[in-house]
Amino acid sequence: MAAMLAQELPLDLLLSPWALGLLGLLVGSFLNVVVHRLPLMLERQWWTDVAAQLDDRESFRRVFQAEAPAGLTQAGSALGKTIELLRPLSIARPASRCPSCGHRIRWFENIPVVSWIALKARCSACGTRISARYPFIELLTAALFAALAWRLGPQPVLLLWCVMAAVLLALAAIDWDTTLLPDALTLPLLWAGLTAAALGALPGLSLSASLGGVATGYLSLWSVYWLFKLTTGKEGMGYGDFKLLAALGAWLGWQAILPIVLFASVLGAVVGIGMKLTSSLREGRFVPFGPFLAGGGVAVLLVGLPQVLALMGWA
Repeated sequence: MAAMLAQELPLDLLLSPWALGLLGLLVGSFLNVVVHRLPLMLERQWWTDVAAQLDDRESFRRVFQAEAPAGLTQAGSALGKTIELLRPLSIARPASRCPSCGHRIRWFENIPVVSWIALKARCSACGTRISARYPFIELLTAALFAALAWRLGPQPVLLLWCVMAAVLLALAAIDWDTTLLPDALTLPLLWAGLTAAALGALPGLSLSASLGGVATGYLSLWSVYWLFKLTTGKEGMGYGDFKLLAALGAWLGWQAILPIVLFASVLGAVVGIGMKLTSSLREGRFVPFGPFLAGGGVAVLLVGLPQVLALMGWA
């Protein structure tokens, strides 16, 4: 049935801004789950690793040249057993529930944007307020997909760009919340860009340009990181930023790296100054760089690299 419908409907309709915007609402609802659960999954894995390390007598002996204290290994065993008692957690399971009362969210309470409005932004069971962050992510994803459809037109490669934009949005939200850029998202994004370039799926981008983008993106921020650390003794950014910029280079090419970094730096500075003036900077007085790198990548994609280079006088 789906195949017949796809044959009957023209590509212009299937990949129109309206159709992609609707798809974006659905994808945005899924991204909300990813943004909430993936950091928790990572933290659980880290505690699992800690438990295994505490229980590893041979590793302790190699590092400290002494026998591991009994209390240490007992703590590792106890921690491991505690972790085993936790409910399984993945992107798909368990079903979405209210974090306050545990009410299982029914399908009609999970319709993008509509349900949030119908429920008046409150849980139907306990009345706890539902953050506006959820419809915001859904609407932003819809707007990104629609903008890409309007900018690039109805061509199959449009779906690839939508996937890229969705992953970037998830990474930006996670980094803003936790200052983490998970390898589970950045590395597949990087390899997907390289693969798409190798298959000739990205118009105007050769595999060599994609590889150059990966190398330029990673090494540029890696160099800045070490220069800053050697001169100040502090870490100015994380390795996740290197990988994210490398992934953007895989999709957009080496020429896009400098415009992306310039855009991210200017926007990050403006937002950082604004947060400082309003005393809303988090502990440590820093702003994560990942959301601005992601925004720079999307901006270059929507405007078009030739147009961006021309605006900068580099065409």
